[in-house]
Amino acid sequence: MSQVLFEWSDSFNVGIQEIDEQHRILVDLLNQLHAAIRDHKGSQACRAILDQLAEYTRTHFLLEESLMRVSHYPGLDVHKQQHEDLIAQVRSLQDKLDSGQASISFELLHFLQVWLTKHINESDKRFGNHFVRNTDLKGYSEWSEEVKTTMKKKKWWWKFW
Repeated sequence: MSQVLFEWSDSFNVGIQEIDEQHRILVDLLNQLHAAIRDHKGSQACRAILDQLAEYTRTHFLLEESLMRVSHYPGLDVHKQQHEDLIAQVRSLQDKLDSGQASISFELLHFLQVWLTKHINESDKRFGNHFVRNTDLKGYSEWSEEVKTTMKKKKWWWKFW
């Protein structure tokens, strides 16, 4: 079995650096969950990573949807519905985990990997193309050098994220 579930490639980039960075974090969390299951870390450890993945996903979706609003993206409603559907599925899974009706499995990981890959390659890339072509906020698509330098420095509060 592969060391990672989801191998990141620049082919997944959508052209908006902040979103691309967040996608890398989502992929990393998915790979952490994969490693925890593969290494039999236990349901508590797996659940903690799943919860972190779910929370970060909600935050990421809010950013995407905000950028869609400010750039007047015509596909916002459909894209937002895709986000809401995934969040509802993950909430349902969390409820099933809490009640003992489900466990975190490789099948779940496969579903999340396929969903994320398809969503990035189709929906997010459509939005990225729109954003880069049609917005006056082109500066958003690339970090400034000052922000890049600041982001590379670890902050004491990052351990809480």
